Amino acid sequence: MSITKAAIINALSYVDDPDLGKDLVTLNMVDNIHIDGNKVSFRLILTTPACPLKEQIKNACITAIRHFVSKEAEVHVDITSRVTTHRQDGSNILPGVKNIVAVASGKGGVGKSTVSVNLAIGLAKNGAKVGLIDADIYGPSVPVMMSLRQKRPHVIQVNGQNKIEPIEQYGIKTLSIGFLAEETQAIVWRGPMVSSALRQFITDAEWGELDYLVIDLPPGTGDVHLTLAQLVPITAAVVVTTPQEVAKADVVRSIGMFQLPQINVPVLGIIENMSYFSPPELPDKKYYLFGKGGGQALAESFHVPLLGQIPIVEDIRKGGDEGMPAVLLPDSPAGKEFAFLAQTVARYIAIANANVQTSKTLSAQ
Repeated sequence: MSITKAAIINALSYVDDPDLGKDLVTLNMVDNIHIDGNKVSFRLILTTPACPLKEQIKNACITAIRHFVSKEAEVHVDITSRVTTHRQDGSNILPGVKNIVAVASGKGGVGKSTVSVNLAIGLAKNGAKVGLIDADIYGPSVPVMMSLRQKRPHVIQVNGQNKIEPIEQYGIKTLSIGFLAEETQAIVWRGPMVSSALRQFITDAEWGELDYLVIDLPPGTGDVHLTLAQLVPITAAVVVTTPQEVAKADVVRSIGMFQLPQINVPVLGIIENMSYFSPPELPDKKYYLFGKGGGQALAESFHVPLLGQIPIVEDIRKGGDEGMPAVLLPDSPAGKEFAFLAQTVARYIAIANANVQTSKTLSAQ
């Protein structure tokens, strides 16, 4: 019995995306099916290039075809991706950006900028188009972390208009207030000036087509957060904390800010930084220097996932100081954690987008 395209489609209709809870055919994640005797090939379109379940889904497809169609089938799966978004077409603000991710913290010193930089690069390493805005106006650290000290963005002409050209480094486009001021220069601005600078980075910059735009917010709550929420449709916020109890109250306020009616930004989850220390000579041993379980408890209290637990290791400190973020070191423990974090964030964004689309469909019926 010959293999047919209809039989292949039927077999793949029994394979579900584990996160989205629907089959691949319904989700339009399969196309370009070719059959040559017992040889079957098709394209599997994932919702993000950072999908951590790609091999699981691929193997499930091969198993389904051999079970429902032919045991002798030679199956080749070409995996690609199409990053999802729940933005409406026609927006004049960042029209080419699919997902805007705000990285926040209740207080300073918890590693928010470190997480932002490594998250952005981690997403790009998986094949996504990524941008990074350093909106921490009073303490811009992205130029140092990205090895972009003394760099200045250029102004280019786009459709007869002057646009700021973000600086490209490590596969991502970057803008920071640190590009516009000397490292030793104190940035003493009132709220309206801060908001104006952020607006320029968003509306007067040529970001082009991006799958993710990561925005490193200032710690706490303030004008920048309100300006950003009112200016652009933020897909979700992630909140960075440390395990100890003293950080908990600040995180609660930060999450509460995103839940205010005038901001109304969904919180994707919690990232716990400085979770534990493992000596290089005892990599399997974990010392919880700042306590244990603080991030998990916060996540559970707000009914959001704990997206990652980042250890205290020299690679992170050294990478930040030397402009070589830890995620670029795939063999280091920190590099592996940040790579996994990027996959996890991309995964939950895809789930959130699917849930929004489902809600819109139900409300329209």
